[in-house]
Amino acid sequence: MSDERPPALIMQDEWRRPAVRFGFGGAQVLLLALLIVIGLGPILWLLKSAITPTNDTITHPMGLFPHGAAWSNLREAWVNVHVGHYFWNTIVVALGSWLCQIVVATTGGYALSVLRPSYAKLINGLLLATLFVPAIVLLVPLYIEVVRPPIVHHSFIDTYWAVWLPAGASAFNVVLVTRFCDNLPREIFEAARIDGAGPFTLFWKIVLPLSKPILGVVSVFAVLASWKDFLWPLLVLTDPNKQPLSVRLPTIQSQTELGVFLAAMFIACLVPVAGFLIFQRSFLRSNGLGGAIKG
Repeated sequence: MSDERPPALIMQDEWRRPAVRFGFGGAQVLLLALLIVIGLGPILWLLKSAITPTNDTITHPMGLFPHGAAWSNLREAWVNVHVGHYFWNTIVVALGSWLCQIVVATTGGYALSVLRPSYAKLINGLLLATLFVPAIVLLVPLYIEVVRPPIVHHSFIDTYWAVWLPAGASAFNVVLVTRFCDNLPREIFEAARIDGAGPFTLFWKIVLPLSKPILGVVSVFAVLASWKDFLWPLLVLTDPNKQPLSVRLPTIQSQTELGVFLAAMFIACLVPVAGFLIFQRSFLRSNGLGGAIKG
């Protein structure tokens, strides 16, 4: 116990006192419990309310199944309210947005960091400048571009391309991958070029395998951002049969009872929560994110 180093805010002599030691430890436990309640409390309440009858949720919002559980809420939300259909729409939107962002981020980061053309610094500066532009300012010009594309001359309204293509134009992802590629050892690229590897081989067989950590980080950001996006899909997907859950939930709220609506909200939260639980160790604690940010 004598070798235990005290916290930096407490002097060595004070840390040896039992009252200070147990008081500080108790404060840490209390703070941890408070963070758990604040973080997990809403999710656990939503899980309970999703399988609780509507009357019990209204009269006893904090009660633990005073009149039993109502598992029929989940079935009614999935079948009768067609949450399953909107859930599939959300998956399609998220996967398409993820693919577009991965393609743009990896190719852009590879070109700016590894190929390094003469205008790379200019492009990097422009990308960083766009990060300071509020997204709401770009809403009208982006909508006009989707309605009247300059090259295709065919409106993308009510097609998933109207969501996928703007999602791919993420300057943040390109900057993130560029900073990660800047930290990759240059000797590997030089050796590959000496062996006759071209730009595509260098990208496919060397850069992509080494970039798995940062690709995981970009994937998590892309899927979560697409899953919770509301305003843009509402504007460009006017057909209810193509809208994702984030857009349909307000309509579901006005057409169903509270218990079924909470069940639909719980189903919508499954993918983000499951994704965090599955990939937190691989991506949030990986050296790839730290190296990219430090760069």
